[in-house]
Amino acid sequence: MSDQPTKQKLWGGRFTGKTDPLMHEFNQSLKYDKRMYQADITGSIAYAKSLHLIGILNKDEEEKMTRGLAEVAREWDQGTFVIQADDEDIHTANERRLSEIIGPLGGKLHTGRSRNDQVATDMRLWLLEEIKDIEQGVKALIRVLVERADNEKDYLMPGYTHLQRGQPIRWSHLLLSHAFSFRSDLDRLKELIPRVSVLPLGSGALAGNPFCVDREFLAKELGFQSIAENSLWGVGDRDFIVEFLMWSSLTMTHLSRMSEDLIIYSTAEFGFITLSDAYSTGSSMMPQKKNPDSLELLRGKSGRIFGNMAGFLMTLKGLPSTYNKDLQEDKEPLFDAVDNVGASLKIAEGVVATLEVHGDKMRKALTMDVLATDLADYLVRKGIPFRETHHVSGRAVALAEARQCQINELSLEDFKSLNDKFTEDVKDVFDFEASVERRQAIGGPSRKMVDRQIAVLRAALTE
Repeated sequence: MSDQPTKQKLWGGRFTGKTDPLMHEFNQSLKYDKRMYQADITGSIAYAKSLHLIGILNKDEEEKMTRGLAEVAREWDQGTFVIQADDEDIHTANERRLSEIIGPLGGKLHTGRSRNDQVATDMRLWLLEEIKDIEQGVKALIRVLVERADNEKDYLMPGYTHLQRGQPIRWSHLLLSHAFSFRSDLDRLKELIPRVSVLPLGSGALAGNPFCVDREFLAKELGFQSIAENSLWGVGDRDFIVEFLMWSSLTMTHLSRMSEDLIIYSTAEFGFITLSDAYSTGSSMMPQKKNPDSLELLRGKSGRIFGNMAGFLMTLKGLPSTYNKDLQEDKEPLFDAVDNVGASLKIAEGVVATLEVHGDKMRKALTMDVLATDLADYLVRKGIPFRETHHVSGRAVALAEARQCQINELSLEDFKSLNDKFTEDVKDVFDFEASVERRQAIGGPSRKMVDRQIAVLRAALTE
């Protein structure tokens, strides 16, 4: 770092001594906020135009400043931007380089603007662009789940509660259950956008802009849906980051739960699916191992994203109004969440798209006891209250266990000994496909209802 006094910094006029090099490093955020360079330059170009509208810049000055900012952006794009030791953050770096390119005119850019409203604007602009990519990632994951479900409706499997076999379902029904979680995530992400798309620029340091810049012009120029109506709130609000981190935590939770299902079903004990080699790794000691590392990392990263949210909330909870330097801690958790959620969605899409399904093993895992509810329903259709039929079916299961046979291997006499309403047609109960097809109510696993779910999700992808 140079030995120049701190007055060389944007805020340095009040100071005459040098900044401790350790403090400079502690204070510096350029190493991570430089990724917002385009948002910062976009905001500055719009602000230069607003300065022209109120007469701070003439037309020639505005055009010269805009060309200079475009050149700064090109340097970042091409990897030729040279960072200087005194560049604290992306805002000071860009303004310093602008002044090197266009001379003292660059100093007019900050007229009426503070880094407080500048950084808040940059972060909102940057996040809005990232949300577009993440939205496409959610849609792609839903799409691959839907396409697999549509193509693999023939596969029947046990449905589980408490990790115990419950009732027969379609593999498609399970896939679609996860797709509906992601559909809700997609809806919530879209609902978040208006609360991110709020313009802080023109709020100044805290008390507004003294030159009456046209904030409606700025909002339109930058594509914001609304304007921060209170300048104190405009510079100090980070709820949009918290809300995105909350969204990320829930989305990652859904990815984690889906991953857990797939991890379990890929074990030798289940054998329902095999993950592609492209999304698996081996063991450094055990040659036979094929580990579901992709899914385990998805499961693990959910905790990391939740930690980002919890940590930043702890930063926020004790802050007084408006801007405080603590808010510099908003960027790393946000950037980390954006990077990892985006990558996780792509990995999940790849895993689902390439896994191999073993429908025969799913079918073999179906045992007749999963039709015990159907046996109770059979008697309900004979006019017996369900609470009584539940008890009768349970006794049939116990009898089969005592006989060490499947429930369908009990004789008609055995069934009649439990309830005289049983007749020869009881044998029709013991059909897994028929059991699934009987569930025709909306939300069920029958073919008709699976097709309905697929249609609902495909429609959501076009909204």
